[in-house]
Amino acid sequence: MNDFLKQWGEGAFTSLGFFWKSGWAFVLGYAISAMIQSFVPKKKLTNYIGGLSVKSVSLSTLFGAISSSCSFAALATARSLFKKGAHFITTVAFMFASTNLVIELGILIFIFLGAEYVVAEIIGGLVLIVISSILIKLTYPKQWIKNAREKLEKESDIKEEDFDWKKRIKSKKGWYMVSKSYSMEWGMAWEDILIGFVIAGFVAVFVPDSFWQAIFLQDMVPMSGEPGFWIRLENAAVAPFVAALTFIGSMGNIPLATVLAGSGVAFTGVMGFIYSDLMVPPLVDMNRKYYGIKVALYIAGIMYISILFTALILDYGFELFDAIPESVKKQADGRTFKIDYTFWFNMVFAVITSVLVYYNIKKKKKDGDWKGFNFLKLGFKRLIVYLFALILLIGLALKAFL
Repeated sequence: MNDFLKQWGEGAFTSLGFFWKSGWAFVLGYAISAMIQSFVPKKKLTNYIGGLSVKSVSLSTLFGAISSSCSFAALATARSLFKKGAHFITTVAFMFASTNLVIELGILIFIFLGAEYVVAEIIGGLVLIVISSILIKLTYPKQWIKNAREKLEKESDIKEEDFDWKKRIKSKKGWYMVSKSYSMEWGMAWEDILIGFVIAGFVAVFVPDSFWQAIFLQDMVPMSGEPGFWIRLENAAVAPFVAALTFIGSMGNIPLATVLAGSGVAFTGVMGFIYSDLMVPPLVDMNRKYYGIKVALYIAGIMYISILFTALILDYGFELFDAIPESVKKQADGRTFKIDYTFWFNMVFAVITSVLVYYNIKKKKKDGDWKGFNFLKLGFKRLIVYLFALILLIGLALKAFL
């Protein structure tokens, strides 16, 4: 029993260590995202992505990469673009780019997995979009898409005002909008982040490397260290299901991807896991609410097949150039909490967060729209979040006193 309690404490400490290493990256990414959303006009966006061409898919990818950092917000933005006339293929390209190519995800991967994985993420993200676009083009379900668009057109829409970004960036209103967008990003993402980091920390401590090695068939890899085609295919095929079971989005699953990489899981499996953020049940269900069950499952199916091909292409491509990353070292040990660049970055970005949240609250109070922090609003997910928070707090107490 005492050993279990010590492991509990170690799991909580590891979870906190994961977040400590990446806290400043979240703030930087969400701040950049908030400024883009506030200062970049979107009114004419669909004029560029309403048709289907290499240019429109490329622009959708670019717009997605500089867009929202939260998986749920990314789906909501994609829905809005589709509703306003964007082609379905460009909409999906935007959706995939805004969850796999955003700057904060790259920063997080760099912190936890290293520069090689950042390069792989960017190259693979582009390959993923190309493959998915081709698959949709070949299997395009016209009637399903037509029904989905009609469903969305029946819903009310909020028109975005046109504006001069040069004037807005110099105004108080513009920076109040940044603070609002920043607070909304955190409001949508903090639950997934908390759950994801707690799961990653406890999995790192409680689940032995042999478990992951068995799931990803690492015991069958020959002495040469190069897995055969069928093992690589199995890794790519299993990874999305492992990601789906975590119920966390793109930002929350990077620490767990680090656990997999540190446990010896092959490059194919790690990359397949990272790309599977849109395969988690809450996001599939969100697409169901937007487009209907058929289109939601169709998107998930396209994503799954694209992940298989992308992970295999990346693996063989990086192997060809002898560039497959080495095994990742275990993260979040006792040396994580020390006075280094992470400490100073976290201090600076904690101040940035305080200022942006303060201005958002100030603006809401001025407009009579401030209702306080609604932590008592309960639902199934919120109860799960509070349970994970309690597990974390108890674990930290155990770590301190045992």
